[in-house]
Amino acid sequence: MGYIITALIAGVVIAALTIFIGLQKDAKYGSSTKSNLTRLTAIYIALIVFCLIGLGLYIGNL
Repeated sequence: MGYIITALIAGVVIAALTIFIGLQKDAKYGSSTKSNLTRLTAIYIALIVFCLIGLGLYIGNL
């Protein structure tokens, strides 16, 4: 159970850092930042979900 909580906390921290970095707009890249940030956040969410499912299956088979 502790591993799941650690994974969730790590995922939230990574997502928060991604959003923080994405909100800092550059003159050249400001227009595409929002779509890139959305895609990257979706990738992180999907990765966390799949990792948690895999971890749950692994722990369940021990």
